[in-house]
Amino acid sequence: MIKRFFILSSLCMVLGVSAQNSHTVVKGDNPYNIAKKYGITVDELLKLNPKFKDGKLAIGDVVTVKAEKQAAPVSKPAGVEKAKPGHSNAQVGKIILQPKQTVYGITKQYRISEADLRKLNPELDTHMKIGDEITLPLDSIKKYGGDQQTAPLTVEPKPTEPHSGVNAGASVDASMYVIQAKDNYYRITKQFGISQQELYTLNPGLEEKGLKPGETILVKKSKTDTTSATEPVNPKTKIDSGNEKSTTSTATSVAADDDYVTYTVQQGDTVFSIVNKFGISIDELIALNPDLSKGLKSGMVLKIKKQDPAYVKKSGDALSVVLMLPFGYSTNETQYRGMALDFLTGAKLAIERNARGGQKLDIKIVDSGNEASFKNSMAQINPENTDLIIGPFFKSNVIDVLDFTKNQKIPVVAPFANSPELYNYSNLIIVETNDQTYADKIVEEVRGIYSDQKIYVVADSKKELAGYIKGGLEKAVKNPNIIIVNSPAEIQLDQNMMTGQSAPVIAILASDNDAAGEAFTNKMIALSKEVQGVKAFSMYYSPTFEKKVDELSQASLVYLMDRKINADGNFEKEILAAYKSKYCKTPPKYAIVGFDVVNDMLTRENRKGEIFKQMNKVQTQLATKFEFVKSKANGAYVNTGYRVIRLVP
Repeated sequence: MIKRFFILSSLCMVLGVSAQNSHTVVKGDNPYNIAKKYGITVDELLKLNPKFKDGKLAIGDVVTVKAEKQAAPVSKPAGVEKAKPGHSNAQVGKIILQPKQTVYGITKQYRISEADLRKLNPELDTHMKIGDEITLPLDSIKKYGGDQQTAPLTVEPKPTEPHSGVNAGASVDASMYVIQAKDNYYRITKQFGISQQELYTLNPGLEEKGLKPGETILVKKSKTDTTSATEPVNPKTKIDSGNEKSTTSTATSVAADDDYVTYTVQQGDTVFSIVNKFGISIDELIALNPDLSKGLKSGMVLKIKKQDPAYVKKSGDALSVVLMLPFGYSTNETQYRGMALDFLTGAKLAIERNARGGQKLDIKIVDSGNEASFKNSMAQINPENTDLIIGPFFKSNVIDVLDFTKNQKIPVVAPFANSPELYNYSNLIIVETNDQTYADKIVEEVRGIYSDQKIYVVADSKKELAGYIKGGLEKAVKNPNIIIVNSPAEIQLDQNMMTGQSAPVIAILASDNDAAGEAFTNKMIALSKEVQGVKAFSMYYSPTFEKKVDELSQASLVYLMDRKINADGNFEKEILAAYKSKYCKTPPKYAIVGFDVVNDMLTRENRKGEIFKQMNKVQTQLATKFEFVKSKANGAYVNTGYRVIRLVP
């Protein structure tokens, strides 16, 4: 009897709610709890009441609610919408209208009557533009949707308790937007009041693939009033900034489940000091705080994601790593920013992988800017509390860091700089394999197949490498006949003095110019068709090599690469899948470098001071082979690893 009474009471409440077309605002009301009460979304409520689009309601205001859609607020799985009238027992979802789709076509594809379709979409006749969302039974979408693009399911925020510190007048803006046919970057950024860079930050990969009508993008995060109540951070949970003295700050819980805290910007703070202090990335900070595009100011209240415990420095036993990348935010220079951001995505994947494996890491990111402003960035490094520095990118900057840390002998990793003047620093690790190493390998390869053939070396404009190869071959083979030429067109088949017939030759490409690579490819293919036994070698990779594998295999082409992914390897498949899952794309060149360098260094520096003891290990990461040797008795470690690709007939 009690149970029946409860059900009857609930039914009466539902009928009472359903009879209403409006709601009078009372104390404590906000858009979220009103929408929740009437079973609609905040977005629907604000569309019905455009004068309240800022979400600010006053006691006594009358807002319109939709009576025909009401149902009792019931618990549901996150992201699944409530059923619409006519489908009371079925969950619904949404598809995004594609070009050439019609009402008739939708009814046929999804096995739904036009009457039911119109019940689910009352505004259907005025709601049939490309990119619009159409509501359908969820089972029909799953069963008949095929490749049809679906709208993302909305997860409503959890209700906020009165003591949580959130202002009752907080407004929630729509964060997703469906791209329309006439949209462009300027129109979208102006419409939502964000910069183009913020748009790219919120939507990784958008810059490369462009705007496509019908696709959904993120345009703005939720906004809350900055008048939230604050409470002091518990001193026992102090966040160690690594190279700064701890300061007292205030924090506000902005979600009932305490996923985030806020931080009030202090005088002297920079974007990077905040990033380092809280162990988050730049893109996460900007995504949570779009107003940062207008500059960082004292007193600003920033939303900060709570850091992963794996990155918290505990009792000084965490490995303190500094990444120095040329973002150029401090000087507003963008020349190397894309390269740095790609490198960072790969580095983050490696960091997370090692942290999950139990490695305790304290990661700091420093904007190394450009060469002129670089010295200012070194002030963010505390040599007394740093175990490993990865970066900077440029040779002169690397020397500055080595001089700055010379008393501590901190291992410094140069991802790209490789020059003889760097070889005198015993604490330097040089990742980039130099040209001389490649030239020595080519000499070794040619010596292995040489049998009195004429040898052509195709030089670049400087000819130094071609001369080095010629000198090496003159010492390595008997009776050498070596000719340096400026163009592949000058390579000719040899003539047998006894028979007068054409004889095969050996050809070496010592230029990394793509045009020279293509000309070399065409010449080798032509010569191998004239006579068997032509042998081709290249110090460098050229894109045309992969396009003409079958033809070049007749010349037994051997070429070297600094990086090459073995797509059949289990480790490689795992990393590629992890990157695609995290960033929704395959890793670009500098993301691969970022992963390989950081993962290799972290696996060697498994404990403080271990890295130099582990330099004799040969390790292959996603694409790069690391094989370090000492440049001299007390000199730098230089990577001599490379990938050898052989095309077999």
